[in-house]
Amino acid sequence: GSCYKVLTSMLSCRSGRLTPSQVAKNIIATLEDCDKSTPPLRAIVQWDQEQIMLMAEASTARYRNKCTLSYLDGIPVCLKEEFKVVPYHHRVGTAYLGTKPEMEDATVAKKLREAGAIIIGVSNMHELGTGTTGCNPNRYHMIPRNPYKPNHYTGGSSSGSAAAVAAGLCPVAIGTDGGGSVRIPASFCGVVGLKGTFGRISGHGCLPLSYSTVSVGPICTSVADAAIVYSVLAEPDPLYPYGLKQPKANLSDMCALDLKGLKLGVDWKYFKACDAEVLSICEKAVEHLQSFGASVVEVSLPEMEEVRIAHAICILSEMRDFLQPDFNKHFHEMNLETRATLALASQFTALDYITANRQRTRSMMFLREIFTTVNCILTPAVPCTAPRIYESDLVTGSSDLSFTVCSMRFMQLGNFTGIPGLVVPIGYSAAGLPVSFQVMAKWWDEAVLLRIGLKLEQFRYQTKKPSIYYDTLA
Repeated sequence: GSCYKVLTSMLSCRSGRLTPSQVAKNIIATLEDCDKSTPPLRAIVQWDQEQIMLMAEASTARYRNKCTLSYLDGIPVCLKEEFKVVPYHHRVGTAYLGTKPEMEDATVAKKLREAGAIIIGVSNMHELGTGTTGCNPNRYHMIPRNPYKPNHYTGGSSSGSAAAVAAGLCPVAIGTDGGGSVRIPASFCGVVGLKGTFGRISGHGCLPLSYSTVSVGPICTSVADAAIVYSVLAEPDPLYPYGLKQPKANLSDMCALDLKGLKLGVDWKYFKACDAEVLSICEKAVEHLQSFGASVVEVSLPEMEEVRIAHAICILSEMRDFLQPDFNKHFHEMNLETRATLALASQFTALDYITANRQRTRSMMFLREIFTTVNCILTPAVPCTAPRIYESDLVTGSSDLSFTVCSMRFMQLGNFTGIPGLVVPIGYSAAGLPVSFQVMAKWWDEAVLLRIGLKLEQFRYQTKKPSIYYDTLA
């Protein structure tokens, strides 16, 4: 559509002023620099100069010959270490997995290559995706820093992905979201995060930590960029059974000038369960959406406490089941927090898991009903801003269950029932940390999220530059 601020314009490759090769050289210099800084950024944990230049030179030649492969041709991207990406180690945030370089790409990595994107490396993540801070003190990873305030967390578990985009290393990163793992770090780092409908984007080649709650999605600098990446990645993959029956991704209404006719659902009691500072910005964002002609409809999201507990039982039971051999064999190589989380997970019974899945059926039924009356559900993204990093965290890690529970408050419904969610930055706290807003829609209706997201972006009257920021296009 005409509204695309196409990523390629960012590269101005069409004009030949700036080539993908030049951008790649800038990124390599930045990657060398950003881990020498104090403290090191630790966004990208594995990268290879030769690989980056090979992809960039191939793209530069395609621009020269006017035969680019897609809107993503020449665009720098990174993937969370949870994905298999040749020739990197598939460590998934651990110190013990991925002892040999990967020989095969995950489906999303393969699709990005086919689109001509330049994979600049794999990004840091919370060990085995088990937390929402991004705190990972092991020797291969260390703690990625929030580009807005380096003594604060990025959020997790797609921690490095959000930090890389916010710090300007690449405009696109790919993450996974089983309990907010794309949306929480995107929110804390002030960038856009999309969790697709369950099964929408292939998870093949991604460590299947929790098969019933995890969706794949992009973290980007803008909603238009997220739409482009989504349109490239969203389609059935014969190797990934969960998304085979999906309807075609369609973004035709995305660029409508207004939001007339859209009904935005808000459960105010649920919406208001957040810090005062977050709430005041989010309430104004709702009014902003109304100014485009959308109407706000009060809805009641039933049994949210049950959803919270049932989601926790599902994700933890599935992770514990999948990681059973690791827990027995590599217990002492895991971070303390991971051990504690998996030990807690082993307390659930088969009965708990079955009951939780009955709750899922109920919750999906309630949502089906709610989505007959509204087009989407609005919430704040995270009830608070990014927490700070303490000295001791760098050595022993951090385990703060009350923070984990709080950070996931508005996330779990989407993971538990499989509906898509988009988070968009809308402002800053008094301390200068990003505040974000979330829109959720019915299954497969990512288009309405992106349409509303484009309007939400106009609400933030200024974008503050992060204190760690690299201009790789200079």
